[in-house]
Amino acid sequence: MKSTVALFAASLLGMAIIAPAAAQTVTGELGSPGATTTIPGDQLPAPQPKFGGEIENDALKSTPWWAPRIVPPEDAPNILLIITDDAGFGVPSTFGGVIPTPALDRVAEMGLRYTNIHSTALCSPTRAALITGRNHHSAGFGVISEQSTGYPGYNSIIPEDKATVGRVLLDNGYATAWFGKDHNTPAFAASSVGPFDQWPTGMGFEYFYGFVGGDANQWQPNLFRNTTQIYPFEGKPGWNLVTGMADDAIDYLNRVNQTQPDKKFFIKYAPGATHAPHHPTKEWVKKIGDMHLFDEGYNKLREQIFENQKKLGVIPQDTQLEAWPSDVIEDWDKLDATQKKLFIRQVEIFAAYAAYSDHEIGRVIQTIEDMGKLDDTLIIYINGDNGTSAEGGLWGTPNEVAYFNGISKMPIDVQMKWYDVWGTEETYNHMSAGWSWAFDTPFTWFKQNASKLGGIRQNMAVAWPARIKDKGGHRDQFMHVIDVVPTILEVTGIPAPETVDGITQAPIEGTSFAYTFDKANEKEPSRHKTQYFEMMGQWALYHEGWLLSTKVNRAPWEAFGPANPDPLNNQVLELYDLTKDYSQSQNIADKNPDKVQEMKELFIREAEKYEVFPMDASVAARIVAPRPNITAGRTEFTYTHPMVGLPQGDSPSILNTSYTFTAEIEVPEGGAEGMIITSGGRFGGYGFYLKDSKPVFLWNLVDLKRPKWEGPDALAPGKHTIEFDFKYDGLGVGTLAYNSMSGLGRGGTGTLSVDGKVVSTEKMERTMPMILQWDESFDIGSDTLTGVNDADYKPPFALTAKLDKLTLKIDRPVLSEDDIKKLTAAQAAATDGAAGEATAIDGQPVQVVQPGPH
Repeated sequence: MKSTVALFAASLLGMAIIAPAAAQTVTGELGSPGATTTIPGDQLPAPQPKFGGEIENDALKSTPWWAPRIVPPEDAPNILLIITDDAGFGVPSTFGGVIPTPALDRVAEMGLRYTNIHSTALCSPTRAALITGRNHHSAGFGVISEQSTGYPGYNSIIPEDKATVGRVLLDNGYATAWFGKDHNTPAFAASSVGPFDQWPTGMGFEYFYGFVGGDANQWQPNLFRNTTQIYPFEGKPGWNLVTGMADDAIDYLNRVNQTQPDKKFFIKYAPGATHAPHHPTKEWVKKIGDMHLFDEGYNKLREQIFENQKKLGVIPQDTQLEAWPSDVIEDWDKLDATQKKLFIRQVEIFAAYAAYSDHEIGRVIQTIEDMGKLDDTLIIYINGDNGTSAEGGLWGTPNEVAYFNGISKMPIDVQMKWYDVWGTEETYNHMSAGWSWAFDTPFTWFKQNASKLGGIRQNMAVAWPARIKDKGGHRDQFMHVIDVVPTILEVTGIPAPETVDGITQAPIEGTSFAYTFDKANEKEPSRHKTQYFEMMGQWALYHEGWLLSTKVNRAPWEAFGPANPDPLNNQVLELYDLTKDYSQSQNIADKNPDKVQEMKELFIREAEKYEVFPMDASVAARIVAPRPNITAGRTEFTYTHPMVGLPQGDSPSILNTSYTFTAEIEVPEGGAEGMIITSGGRFGGYGFYLKDSKPVFLWNLVDLKRPKWEGPDALAPGKHTIEFDFKYDGLGVGTLAYNSMSGLGRGGTGTLSVDGKVVSTEKMERTMPMILQWDESFDIGSDTLTGVNDADYKPPFALTAKLDKLTLKIDRPVLSEDDIKKLTAAQAAATDGAAGEATAIDGQPVQVVQPGPH
């Protein structure tokens, strides 16, 4: 029995493929346990309905009444929203790439290929925009959460007036789940004590299985089920998260289907692939290696992808391919044999990772078909949250943590030590930027470069077999990831709420592209007319086919040094007519000065509207900026019990400062071993531990050097106080306020003492300036995931001595008046970014950022 209790005016769009909006329908007899209802959706959660039964003094004379269960509109589809990581336009075979992506191919053949959807140029920002339907600054994610600063557009906190699509669908009766990468929980709110309101489970996703942060070791990830850390890989050699999350998603789908077959589901599926580290299984490495896809190098690869794209019709036949940027990336033919061998290995691992991930996505899609629900499922499969990453630098790296600590050009002979284990648990690997340039074909530049289509142009396939009939069709309308939420709301017939938890909601900022599902609208002009882009001081504005963009003045591997102090105005502006110049290759700014000025003024209005100001061109400097984590303002920390899993963003930082660890322990008869305290892991971090009853303090400097302080004698049974004291020689993070990184990564002297007696002293010439291994935690009493020194121990390496008390005291440098005068003078005198350079762990100067317009 079905009765309509309220009708709202609604019109059907196109060929009647879009559900009517906000029609409230009750199924079954109101008050019975089996009754269901849709809701108007303007207020979430829906108000509790008035009790409809009768209450007398005794139950026998009373009439029970149950509120109807809330369900989505009858014609609303299931939804599978897939977004991959760090993959440019030319990566998948579906859009002309050479890497096989049969799952994406399948979605495109069942539905539509989209060639003109855009990201924000970076991970967290794109994902915040994707789940809220608002621009990334509006959603608090002007940059990744690890770079957040104390401004509304950059604090990495999704505001309460911008509820996610997960929350909206949940309150409208959907089962909601999130699998894979969560890069939208603030780095300073990611610990096991919460708060959890900015975790997936607090943002409307009932179930979460994935990792929190920008990336993860796929062999031993920092993995969570809801808000509890789990370790499903323990005792399972060869376990990989790419398969693990597919298995869990398949299990979830089957559980929902078997428990409540008519329950609609919404799944956000976000694998770590193809963000570094590139960690495919050996099976996939062999499959790709046997194909010999990359033997001719990245120049030829780019040309091949370009021709494939024209044959497929996913780019116009008259698209121009710019010349190879030989002044930025060396031509393949100029490389020596060892470089070629290494670079081919790097890219084969990347390609294997992409193909492997797509295969596992295909298993999830097949599960939906096996349940008989494929026809009624809207699948949105977005290739990449930004362009392909060049964060491995020009030569690639076996350890991405090294890149984020200033080593952007690790010597080839050093990298070759990892050649045979590239992509295994022994590497945190990335590839040469030459491949990244090729994978962004037909566009130029990379992830991070928001002013170039290579950084922001994605592609996607959308299928809904029961509704989309133009199977295999192409759509070229301009779109942005903020358009996904309004599209989902339109096709489900669920309105954007006016209030959520009593908080008035900000308007959705995207534009639905549901109109494109109808073949009759194949050539209809885009309804998304204007869109700004901004990332770390590089910016652009799209308006009705025109694109104003800043000239690229920083490659992604140039992340250190003084930043452009005026990123709005201290720029060279370029202008492109994308209606005639698909690849953004013909700059016509000189011929259209009035248009340039008009577009810049429009950008400023958009930037003011969407919280883009204050614009900030700094990159690495923001990684070490202070944040309101649970350690803020504290200089002393005391621990008396074992504890593991405290993430880097919520644990005490001992970088660029003096510090002292003091451990009061009791050694049992027979000696002791184990970890007292550690932070980081195999690819960068430190550990204070007992080995054969001898105290050891060790720094792992991005897997290149391991300075070590070790007591000469085993500790006798009984109580002992062991201490490691480090005196830092630099000025610390205070120099950043003067656009100088000179206070970071300096050396210092470490001293290990036992019961008040010095047993080891060593000078460190340089220290880690920026960040420890971010997917590893701060652990006391044992070591989770990977260890800082495989030669000394294997995790968990539990401490067998009794820990009575552990104290950490931090003595951060304070700038003197003389320091401030010198820094101020250097800042005023700096030209072309020459002042304030820092030195990386390997002794080489780090790359300088943004020398100004050129």
